[in-house]
Amino acid sequence: MRALRLHGTGDVRLHEEPEPRPGPDETLVRITDVGLCGSDLHWFTEGGIGDARIDDPLVPGHEMAGVVVGGPWDGRPVAVDPAIPCERCELCVEGHRNLCPQVRFAGNKGVDGGMQELLAWPTRLLHPLPEGVTGADGAMLEPLGVALHAWDLGHARAATTVAVVGAGPIGLLLVQLALAAGATRVIAVDPLPHRRAAALRYGAEVALDPTQARDAATWTELAGIGCDIAFEAAGTDDAIATSLLAVRPGARVVLVGIPDGDRSSFPAALARRKGVTLVMVRRMKEMYPRTLALVTSGKVDVRSLVTDRFPLAEAATAFQQAAAREGLKVVVRPAG
Repeated sequence: MRALRLHGTGDVRLHEEPEPRPGPDETLVRITDVGLCGSDLHWFTEGGIGDARIDDPLVPGHEMAGVVVGGPWDGRPVAVDPAIPCERCELCVEGHRNLCPQVRFAGNKGVDGGMQELLAWPTRLLHPLPEGVTGADGAMLEPLGVALHAWDLGHARAATTVAVVGAGPIGLLLVQLALAAGATRVIAVDPLPHRRAAALRYGAEVALDPTQARDAATWTELAGIGCDIAFEAAGTDDAIATSLLAVRPGARVVLVGIPDGDRSSFPAALARRKGVTLVMVRRMKEMYPRTLALVTSGKVDVRSLVTDRFPLAEAATAFQQAAAREGLKVVVRPAG
């Protein structure tokens, strides 16, 4: 079978490799769709994320779906949960599987991900897709799960005004989630015109460019003393500062974006005067049943977020396209 391995910064290569053999409690999946996430781009452009680095050539990709090969689910389309928690530690038992210290994660730290034609994966982490849900839809359930976990961490109430700073795929999913959860107004911020236009299509009332959003008067005009909550989904210090500017005193700012390097900073005086609570997001908890419900009910549209598709042989171009941020979500199709 073919597998794509990341050897270092910007260095992806196709390999011919033996087909994996499922172990006990594992199932073989023919991977049809893999979404490129912002974290994948960090691996591609920086050779790692924070203190996690590429030690050996790694198969990237954790937003994935495919079709089961063999066994009782043979031929069944499934979404693949990329996180393998230990399920025994105190954090797992308390329901925080995303914080498990022993978690193994697809495309990270020696665990090969989805950019290969076949993948052996724990059966318990496969989620059957109902009729009408495509493989690309299934791959999008993972970023939707991250957005949904971020929404949960925001403790947002209905009839709130929400700021979403960064209108990439996660930010656009948060725009939709906010409205589905009863927000009365969503204000989006992004430097790219096509992403601001997308935010408006998905229901944002206003879409600002960063220059407008850096003016405190803009937020006073739009939201009085400030938005009830802000989701920072860009991974930059400017986006954090804008999020702090956007919110009212006592609000929460949920940091979803992953920064370049391993540091983030923010205007401490502004955050302190407002008494803002900063909340960090680490992947997601058990979200697949909820994300499937949101997609099948039509409350969240994941399909239209996919703007570019590439075969596995053109994965290098796919990474470059995603890094250029000319579209929205880029999907690679290993066995599609």
